[in-house]
Amino acid sequence: MRLSAPLYRLKREAKLLSRDQHIPLHAALDRVAAQQGFARWSLLASSHARGRAARLFAQVQPGDLVLIGARPGQGKTLLSVELAVEAMKAGQRAAFFTLEYTEAEVEDRFKALGADPAGFAGLLDLDTSETICADHIVARLATAPRGTLAVIDYLQLLDRRRDTPDLATQVGTLRAFARARGLVFVVISQIHRSFDPKAKSCPDLADVRLINDLDLKLFTKACFLHAGEIKFAAVN
Repeated sequence: MRLSAPLYRLKREAKLLSRDQHIPLHAALDRVAAQQGFARWSLLASSHARGRAARLFAQVQPGDLVLIGARPGQGKTLLSVELAVEAMKAGQRAAFFTLEYTEAEVEDRFKALGADPAGFAGLLDLDTSETICADHIVARLATAPRGTLAVIDYLQLLDRRRDTPDLATQVGTLRAFARARGLVFVVISQIHRSFDPKAKSCPDLADVRLINDLDLKLFTKACFLHAGEIKFAAVN
């Protein structure tokens, strides 16, 4: 069933409805879902995820280092969660490393897709440690089987500490580890606020927000989102 608006706009509509009607957000989400022909928001979200996430998941390979970039509120975290769910549905392991969210918030993201983490016992690892960096991730995934998909939330926060290697070194470490072990890293990225949707419909590598130098060709694939549009392509 085709939605009347992109998912991120429907979520925004639900948030406004929740505020204006003084009702819980989950109730507002269900009302919006009903307008789209779904009994519950979780059914709408999971139906939406099966489409775009399945298509993207089919295009990633063991050894890939994938960049997912978008401005705030465009669904980059949601898409990354969807990819992790697709990996687990295929019987593969998934991991979610975040310096942005609490464990409860990450679990809520999965549940919003109708995918309760408890239902993927043994397949999903959540890490919300303050010490997340490339070396930490490599150590945590030292015994991960080939095909494991790990989400890193997010690129710019890897660059925040002075006691860790520079960002270019960290991304190089992740690239080498992914290739050596046959893992897939999905790295969420901020987009610079100078991105102008009037000039181009989606951001690209030139719009990635960087404080320090980083050769973005270390990534094997990149996915950019804006206003419901998705652009996915090989980097090199």
